[in-house]
Amino acid sequence: MAEEQTPLHLKLPKAVCAELGVDAHTPMQLRVKNNQLVIQPRFKERVAGRRWFLLWPVILSALLAIGVYGYWWWQGLATVPLSGGTSVASFVIGIGSLAGWCMFAGFFVYMRRAESHPLIYWRNFPVILIAFAVILGLALIGGFWVLGQLFPGAAFDRFTAALIFWVFTMIATAFMVEAALTITAATLSNLLTVVIVTGVVIAMAANNHRRWWQHNLSFLGTDMASNAWQFNLTLIMSALLMIALIDTLFVALAPVFPRDRRLWLMRGMLTLVAVDLAGVGLFPNNAASHLLHDQAAGMLVFLVAALIIGCRWLLPGVSKAFLTLSYGVAVLLLLLNFGFRWFGYPSLTSFEIQAFALAFGWLLLLFSRLQALVDQGKQAWTVVIQASDDKKTDVS
Repeated sequence: MAEEQTPLHLKLPKAVCAELGVDAHTPMQLRVKNNQLVIQPRFKERVAGRRWFLLWPVILSALLAIGVYGYWWWQGLATVPLSGGTSVASFVIGIGSLAGWCMFAGFFVYMRRAESHPLIYWRNFPVILIAFAVILGLALIGGFWVLGQLFPGAAFDRFTAALIFWVFTMIATAFMVEAALTITAATLSNLLTVVIVTGVVIAMAANNHRRWWQHNLSFLGTDMASNAWQFNLTLIMSALLMIALIDTLFVALAPVFPRDRRLWLMRGMLTLVAVDLAGVGLFPNNAASHLLHDQAAGMLVFLVAALIIGCRWLLPGVSKAFLTLSYGVAVLLLLLNFGFRWFGYPSLTSFEIQAFALAFGWLLLLFSRLQALVDQGKQAWTVVIQASDDKKTDVS
């Protein structure tokens, strides 16, 4: 039997306790993780604190499953197929997406009013809500498409079908509740990546039979492509998420670097990048909007290049490593550009994909650097540690 450890006594400033939402009676634990000391409530208390939050998805999905079972009974369906018109998949995708959307909205509003998301502003709420709804819908559609391929023609009795509906709906709503409780600027950055990568890959897969790669990347958003609205909506949604992320980061940076004109200029340029990205989706490369599309795409390259060159003067505390990486990206973009224009290598599609990946990857690194500046600007306290074997050391 393991010997029970004597508690380690820690003295924390009131501001730290307020930020953590704890008091002198909250059971805490200190762990070493990735060469860092992590102080947080004990796992049992963290789970207990969210237990009632996670009860809502269980209860709501159970009520919906009962309602769905009653509907199938009323329609006289003895068996319910896995996929198809009136199927488990269609009900989970439709009702589960709507339930998850409502749960996310409700818990986000609740947590925002409780000031648990002080850096996520009301003006960004519609964009975040739509983005999470799109992600959930795509995940459910993709998941049931895979199940349909694995189990073609599968069908279940009403009770089993309702049970499957309950499980998938519970998972979907629980995911949305967890997202609403833990959303941060880092979450927005990850969501931006997921939306743009998923949307582009789906558009590529949907147009595989049309050999989109023999044209160019912009072909995915034209009238000649299948479901071109998916590609264009991806660009527009990514632009809106980028604006929300920019707003969140730079408002948090304002107290750290008050009235810093460099940051205002960088914020303006990043916002223009987002607006220009939306323009590429709003004006697809069709005959009627070809000129606007080309201008938007060209301006996007110019703005990203200007940001890469200007980060030396616009980004406070920029490191040599980040500058070296940024200039390396700029050189690669130039090589790709002149290689394509002068020698026809790589091909147009390859050039567009590689240039987009480099530029988007660099923007994500820039957002990560801005988040690091926000974290560095938070108040810090000097900690004096006295090593002891009796585990009664005070840290103050």
